[in-house]
Amino acid sequence: MVFCCIYNIRFSSGRRKVYVRVLREKLRELVNLEGSPMKTELSYEAEEYVEVIYRLQKQSGVAKTKELAEELRVVPGSITNTIEHLEKHGLVKHQPYRGVKLTAKGEELALDILRRHRLAERMLTDILNFDWGHVHESACKLEHALTKEVITLLEKKLGNPKICPHGNPIPTEQGKVEEEKCLPLTEIGLNDFCNVAKITDEKREKLLTLASKGLKPDVPVHVVERKPSNMVLCVAGKECTLSYDYASSVWVKPMK
Repeated sequence: MVFCCIYNIRFSSGRRKVYVRVLREKLRELVNLEGSPMKTELSYEAEEYVEVIYRLQKQSGVAKTKELAEELRVVPGSITNTIEHLEKHGLVKHQPYRGVKLTAKGEELALDILRRHRLAERMLTDILNFDWGHVHESACKLEHALTKEVITLLEKKLGNPKICPHGNPIPTEQGKVEEEKCLPLTEIGLNDFCNVAKITDEKREKLLTLASKGLKPDVPVHVVERKPSNMVLCVAGKECTLSYDYASSVWVKPMK
């Protein structure tokens, strides 16, 4: 048990606020040391970091500072303080010159954020008829305001969907992710008939480009030709070209 003695000391208004804040932080540290679980409350910005670190970690095993800066569209120097803040909360481990990785606690939080994000995307597209290519950024803002109670009701209202509008799995309430077996479009052979399974890079510019070429989940596609700078595809019977960078975000599964 944590015992605290608070003396009746007179402070000015400003000093009292500082005193109370410091005391609150010390209490949190003591309670954590005694093993009582505490909910980690983060800012919108910090949650975005956790989500992006998770995505990068899934791709390459670690999130590097340069990649984080590019994904979050910030200068590399501004990342340090937020990473230190996340590390203080036990959410990440930072290895200088190597990158950042989520702890088990951080991964649990990341999956909860992803769950809120992808259900928010489904609400925007399925209920509000939001544009498929623009939904990701709007869901990024909405996800942080959705409580557990709202998410439970929303999931039921949507019919318990398993994937987001871009085909990525929605984590369960228990944090489980059911990944479908698929591979990047860049890795399939010529004339191997497939269906689009998911789009892994959900940035607006990529989604809009892919949508303009008809590349969305469940759409049939095969590679007609590989050129040095791009690929010639047949998407639902129509030919188009796509850069290798964009094609790497399109994951497909063999047509049954």
